[in-house]
Formats: sequence, structure tokens, C-alpha cells
Amino acid sequence: MPRRCSVTDVSKSDAVPAPRSAAAAPILEVRDLVKHFPVTQGIVFKTKTGDVRAVDGVNFSLARGETMGLVGESGCGKSTLAKVLMAMERPTSGQVLFDGQDIFRLPKAELRRMRRRIQMVLQDPYTSLNPRMTVGDIIGEPYSIHKDAAPKGSARRQVQELLEVVGLDPDHVNRYPHQFSGGQRQRIGIARALALRPEVIICDEPVSALDVSVQAQVMNLLEELQDDFGLSYIFIAHDLSVVRHISDRVAVMYLGKIVETGNDTQIYDHPTHPYTQALLSSIPVPNPVLQKQREQIVLEGDVPSPTNPPSGCRFRTRCWKAEDRCAVEVPELVVRDGSGHPSACHFAEERTML
Repeated sequence: MPRRCSVTDVSKSDAVPAPRSAAAAPILEVRDLVKHFPVTQGIVFKTKTGDVRAVDGVNFSLARGETMGLVGESGCGKSTLAKVLMAMERPTSGQVLFDGQDIFRLPKAELRRMRRRIQMVLQDPYTSLNPRMTVGDIIGEPYSIHKDAAPKGSARRQVQELLEVVGLDPDHVNRYPHQFSGGQRQRIGIARALALRPEVIICDEPVSALDVSVQAQVMNLLEELQDDFGLSYIFIAHDLSVVRHISDRVAVMYLGKIVETGNDTQIYDHPTHPYTQALLSSIPVPNPVLQKQREQIVLEGDVPSPTNPPSGCRFRTRCWKAEDRCAVEVPELVVRDGSGHPSACHFAEERTML
């Protein structure tokens, strides 16, 4: 485990650790969030032919000190959602409330200050760091943009302390990214995200490009930092076992919509949505006997195009439970009979997973 130390202006004494509970007051709320990208034809005279419905009516909240995992197949809208939460993309409609304020209604100066409170750890540690910049310049770049974030003359010292916090040698501040391994590069990305004392960090598949042993080290580091600094995480990943390890709550996303939410026990042991059940059945079990006993659900067909999603329930074209009702009525994300957690399926039924 990495050795921890206090960091000037990023110290444990300055942060107020929050309980990792969904009952805490939400720091981030998403209301009816929609993000469509126009599809056009032509070079000189462009004609709109439709929309890519990347995010299409998403609602959730994130409590202080909580980790919410976000899972789903590639192309379901997870990364687009992350970009909207970071205000890197403007939504087509809906609201993103950070500490009660709609970030897309803030004046430019206030939006700039808000950006200090929500940061991102990117997916690929090999392309997310500028190869022409030293590690010190990469981690210290936030201080050059937000000049009041560090006292004059102290930026280099804070960079070295941040390196130590994430388990790296502070004397390597003048090295370049190519001189580090993949896991070390991701630690550099985490240090850069911590520089401005954020309250929320969006982790966009931060361990998917790493070896399994290195994944565990980075996951443990993220959990330590959360406890030390009272951070809230939105953790995006494909690996369901990784999400379960770190998350307090899990949201399953399919074709721009959240189809099921709940705590780790509800989602992993008692899923009710067919899509969640299919995802979980595909996870290999390290016990050959149990693996043979498991019923694997194989989904037929491909994921529909986000430019022309199916009517009604978007999962119905691949669902073995689909009926006529599914084609005309959009299922709401609500708690179904006896399930105890929300599911967007007309025929939601709890299924115990081995």
C-alpha cells in the first residue's frame, strides 16, 4: 500500500471525510439529462438526418463520500454522461446540480470555480498524459490555470507531496511519462485530479488498461484517498467485479438509459432486469464446478443503433421476456413488487445469481 502523507492545502486535516452512505445529502444530482448529437449529410450544405441519442433521460444522485458504479456495454452512453457531468459537453436538456446549483446556468467565472470541485481520472494512462511534459508540469498544470489554488512558490512542493500521497517517489518530479509503468502513470493521473482539492472525482474506466495485479493496487489507492479526503466517486467500468469491489451503489446503463439501480447486494445477488442478469451471467467464476452449474444467458442480436432506438423498452429486441406491451410502453425506473430497488422492466423478476 502506498505511504500516505499530508499535503499542503490537500491535507487530511483540511478534508472532512463523509460517510459512504446513500442517505447523506447529495452533492451531485442529475435530472432528466439528455444529450443528443446531430447526424448530418453533405459537406458544404449540411442536412440533419437524425440524432445520436447518447444519453436519453438519466436521473440519479450522488451522496457525499459515496461511490456510484456505472456499468454497461460499449456505446451505452457512459463516457458521454461523464463529459456532460464535467461540463465538457452541454446537455440537450435536463439539469446537472452540483451542491444545489445547475452548472449550466452558472456564469463563466463561477463555472470555472466549480470545475475545481469536480475532476476526472481518464481511461488510458498512456494517452492521457502529455509525453512532452514532465510529471511535475503535468500535476502542476492545474495550479497554473487556477493561480489562487496554491500559494506563490509552493506549487512544486505540493506536486512532490501529491506524488508521495499516490505512492510515487517525489524525486521523480522531473521524469517524463514514458519513464513510468502503466500503473504508475495512472497514479500520476490521480495525483493531477487531486491537485485542486476536488469533492467529486469521475473515474472513467481508470483500471481497464492495467494488469489485474496493478488494478488492485490502483483500486486500493482510490479507496484510501476516499477515506482520507472525503471524496465522492462516479466509477465507470466494464468489469462488473471491479465495480462491486469499490461501489456503494451501482447503476446499469443500456442504450442511453439507466435500467436498474441498487446497492451491490441487490444488483449482484438479486438482479431484476433481464439485461443486468445477462451481464452478470457472463462473469466467469473461478470454480469449475460452480461454473458448470451456472446458467449463462446469451443475448441474441446486436445493440440497436442509438440513432434509431427501439420503441417502448429499448432492450426488448434482445429480451426473452418481451411482449407486445414492451413495444408501446416505456418502462419507468421504479421499485417493482418485492424487489426493493428500482428496475426499468415491465416484467422485472428477481433472479438469484450463483
